[in-house]
Amino acid sequence: MAYKSDIEIAREARKKPIQQIGDRLGIPAEHLLPYGHDKAKVGQAFIDSVQDRPNGKLILVTAINPTPAGEGKTTTTVGLGDGLNRIGKKAVICIREASLGPNFGMKGGAAGGGMAQVVPMEDMNLHFTGDFHAITSAHSLLAAMIDNHIYWGNELDIDIRRVAWRRVVDMNDRALRQITCSLGGVANGFPRETGFDITVASEVMAILCLAKNLKDLETRLGDMIVAYRRDKTPVYCRDIGAEGAMTVLLKDAMQPNLVQTLENNPAFVHGGPFANIAHGCNSVIATTTALKIADYVVTEAGFGADLGAEKFMDIKCRKAGLRPDAVVIVATVRAMKMNGGVAKANLGTENVDAVKAGCANLGRHVENMQKFGVPAVVGINHFVTDTEAEVQAIRDYCAGLGVEAILNKHWAEGGAGIEATARKVVELCEGGTADYRPLYPDEMSLADKIEAICKGIYRADGVQIDGKIRAQLKEWEEQGYGNLPVCMAKTQYSFTTDPNRRGAPTGFEIPVREVRLSAGAGFVVAICGEIMTMPGLPKVPAANSIRLNDAGQIEGLF
Repeated sequence: MAYKSDIEIAREARKKPIQQIGDRLGIPAEHLLPYGHDKAKVGQAFIDSVQDRPNGKLILVTAINPTPAGEGKTTTTVGLGDGLNRIGKKAVICIREASLGPNFGMKGGAAGGGMAQVVPMEDMNLHFTGDFHAITSAHSLLAAMIDNHIYWGNELDIDIRRVAWRRVVDMNDRALRQITCSLGGVANGFPRETGFDITVASEVMAILCLAKNLKDLETRLGDMIVAYRRDKTPVYCRDIGAEGAMTVLLKDAMQPNLVQTLENNPAFVHGGPFANIAHGCNSVIATTTALKIADYVVTEAGFGADLGAEKFMDIKCRKAGLRPDAVVIVATVRAMKMNGGVAKANLGTENVDAVKAGCANLGRHVENMQKFGVPAVVGINHFVTDTEAEVQAIRDYCAGLGVEAILNKHWAEGGAGIEATARKVVELCEGGTADYRPLYPDEMSLADKIEAICKGIYRADGVQIDGKIRAQLKEWEEQGYGNLPVCMAKTQYSFTTDPNRRGAPTGFEIPVREVRLSAGAGFVVAICGEIMTMPGLPKVPAANSIRLNDAGQIEGLF
């Protein structure tokens, strides 16, 4: 049976005018800033006007560690939103925007798939409403102003060897990881080493996704540490005087984007920090707004639950005062087999023993979510090659953990294929058993927070933090940053720092290579193993297949 591609399905969508989608949520047309007919930004005045309303129920969709076999977390998030609306609930979906780098690399887009997509898919996976360009511009303005300050006499006594603010571009480009700038003589400034990160790794992105409003955004931008003086005291963005102009550039980007699913249900698509090098959640302003205007809000956290969900619980919920009511953990039969040692080429062949062996990875994620006090259900994302025996093996395994596993067919059937999970989610939310609690308290030391995550979530035997890094953490604590949460930067493919160690490994340690203070975003980044803040393109990038066809339509996005 030949299936249509995601982009072919999206192209056939019968979209409604975005004002009709807003009307379903009680958003008057005058509070929508349209970008064409099918997407709009929601104005701050409307957001301010609903703050006294009670919150709806918050559902997090997370997953096992990603494999080349595919898991379908965003697809499940979109499908569940459609499923909840199908059973008569007023539900909104909240997901992240797509980065151009992975779109043209190998990961693909961020709009879901099959019959569970958010549209317009092509716009969402390309320039959308320009939010990422605004973030790149704001970040670049600050970089330019730092070098300009140094050029015009360096009144702040910045040590040019200790400029911490790198540059960003929203593209995978390994050639920019380490560069030398200001070459070419006196007129071009003082030569120094720097580099580029991908835009989604920018602290500006993290701040946009955690700020409550424009005033909070400007304050956080001003709090960013951009360099150090010769006496090693920090230089803040506000010392450079850039936060006001940066906020102007981010004024529209700060407002959530409203779009719709294939089934014409509302979706907020806003923000996009990576989950392996940042906190991996959509914006606080989108989630909190959705909670005020819907009964159920379905959101996701990037990559596996060891990264995205942990950061959702320990950073986003902690900082935004959110209390999740239920968690859906996405898994596939194919991914279980891959975790059980089966090669990708053989995933279409029934192998119940491999499924059982691979379930250890799922089990660890289930146990981890239980540590946060939020009830969970496992969603098995259906593939046509799955056999009943393989699906039953996952059901039986989960039953042994006291968690129900439900087969979902939303990719092929849309909201109708995930109604059982939607009803289970409602049951969990209404059961009132959620007792959210972060993994560690604010007052715990930064080194102990890192250890709490590595031992409690990854199940490492220990953490390798050398004396220099411990001294840096201690110094930040003395400067008043000790109460910040920790954002772990680690490979998404394994509980370890080795991307090739699948399943539920034991007998390993987590090496912390570097720590960075994101004072504006409000967390400390611990970089573990060989994680890159600027990805590279694969040998055959997806960009090779992306083009306009003879009808002027985009081909190759997925």
